[in-house]
Amino acid sequence: MTETSTVDEQPGIPARSQTDVVIAGIKGMITDGRLGPGSRLPIERDLAAELSVSRGSLREGVRALAILGVLETRQGDGTYVTSLDPAQLLSPLGILAELHTPAHAGHLLAVRRVLEAESAALAASGITDDDLGVLDGILDEVDEILTSDPDMDLERFIDTDTAFHRRIAQASGNPALAGMVDSLVGRTHRARLWRAITERGTVRETQAEHRAILAELRAHDPERARIRMAVHILGVEEFATAHADETQVPGEGDLAPA
Repeated sequence: MTETSTVDEQPGIPARSQTDVVIAGIKGMITDGRLGPGSRLPIERDLAAELSVSRGSLREGVRALAILGVLETRQGDGTYVTSLDPAQLLSPLGILAELHTPAHAGHLLAVRRVLEAESAALAASGITDDDLGVLDGILDEVDEILTSDPDMDLERFIDTDTAFHRRIAQASGNPALAGMVDSLVGRTHRARLWRAITERGTVRETQAEHRAILAELRAHDPERARIRMAVHILGVEEFATAHADETQVPGEGDLAPA
């Protein structure tokens, strides 16, 4: 049961306010360098006293920060600051995306278009031969999928499509940007699958657009890479907006976003 009042509570101050004090206090310890990635928090009694809150409020604040990926509690060993990996800290963005109904897929794709156009431009400036090799391998796998047309595995196609976009975001060299793209790219799975089902030619069109994006990355041309990526995602965005009431895949009512 959540502790809302103990002898440690300050009279007249709601427990929620004390929880906010805990969150702000621990965040301050991280930002001022007292706690870093992997650091162990002081024991509960000492930390509660330092922050002038009850142990119940301290636990609530720790739980909230654990949900956000800032802290992790190890059974029998205390509470630690996580690695503070941007992808982990941005994971709540994915939850927000999942709460959007299929009718709002166009909105998410518009955000993806802005973010991924920039990630492609950044990647073009410093992409490595290893990254280019991985992207080539992903598109080679798509070529293999296309050989089974008209009975191609569309789920596998969407998975490779997702891997392609994630790898480019990682190659941008901006972990925060890559984390945001990673949180969003899988959440437009339903709209992309529905487009692939209803407009079969778009699968080959998508592959051609991916090859064009890869060519600009290989040429290290940021502006052309940005344009290629923006146009590529715009196609899916326009489809999702135009078919906002039709993005439920027939016979796939329980299909969850990737």
